[in-house]
Amino acid sequence: MPTIFDSITARALAAYITTNPSNDIPYLGATLFPAKKKLGLDLSWIKGARGVPVSLQPSAFDAKATLRDRIGFKKIETEMPFFREAMRLGEVDRQDLLRLMDNSNEQYIMPLITQIFDDRAALVAGAEVIPERMIMQLLSSGHIRITSNETRQDHDYNYGFAGSHKEVLTGSGRWNDPTSTPIQDIQRWKKIISGDTGATLTRAICTEKTWGYLMEHPAIRLDMNPIGGQNVIMTDELLRAYLFNKLKIRVSVYNKIYALQDGSTHQYFPDDFFTLIPDGNLGNTWYGTTPEEADLMAGSKAAEVAIVNTGVAITTIKEPHPVNVETIVSEIVLPSFETMDTVFIAKVA
Repeated sequence: MPTIFDSITARALAAYITTNPSNDIPYLGATLFPAKKKLGLDLSWIKGARGVPVSLQPSAFDAKATLRDRIGFKKIETEMPFFREAMRLGEVDRQDLLRLMDNSNEQYIMPLITQIFDDRAALVAGAEVIPERMIMQLLSSGHIRITSNETRQDHDYNYGFAGSHKEVLTGSGRWNDPTSTPIQDIQRWKKIISGDTGATLTRAICTEKTWGYLMEHPAIRLDMNPIGGQNVIMTDELLRAYLFNKLKIRVSVYNKIYALQDGSTHQYFPDDFFTLIPDGNLGNTWYGTTPEEADLMAGSKAAEVAIVNTGVAITTIKEPHPVNVETIVSEIVLPSFETMDTVFIAKVA
């Protein structure tokens, strides 16, 4: 007869999570900051001063390369935060499994097994929320704040985002005011980044509420139809085409939400912000080596560890008394932001 330890293993959980169809749909932040793995806790990256490339010095043939000083480059170092939660399969759950196994009918057993696996998969899904929240904080504020009253953790990561690449619109300049000038604002922000770094801003991120300011803006409608601007039946497709033709930008309307343990729901990207970004990756989502991966993955008989989603560790630990299996999901994660100087963040309302 299968034991409780045979049913719930790190490898089985990892296989279940990896083959889950929902895993095929990446978060927006994950596409902009691809996942990478490194050893340990320390995160460091090199970014060019103000994002401007430094020209290579000319060299004659058959001559040694000129050594370059590291002037104009800034090395940013920090320590990545650690996240860990656990869930226990106890003796009562085991008794439920035994009763169902006596029936020798898989249709009764599998729903309970699936529920047990889904509960543990939820821990991994929660681990995926963390980097997405970090990335969207970066793209709307330029820094990351992580707090937990339960674990008394409070981390504030200041990435040194340039104040000249942020703007807060006030008064009649706010986009929910019909006399505001959103098109001219975007043109101005593009010129600031182009002048400072040479980069071209081609994409933008906002929520549906912020997108609505542009959908309803009379100046945009009038520009689309000078004779009867208010008669334009605006659609998402029309506005996207207009913004691309006018400004050469594509806008991602991002309304994905997450839930906290108190039951409240929140948007990853906040309302009333409009962030302009260039083409390509903006940085990387770095995963460190958790204690479970470093110390339990090899040589431990009581624990089994499997890695999913680049750096999320699933650990199952067998406890003989009382008889249960504890599932621990842990990660060490923090995004780097090498292209930070080529991003513009605006609070538009």
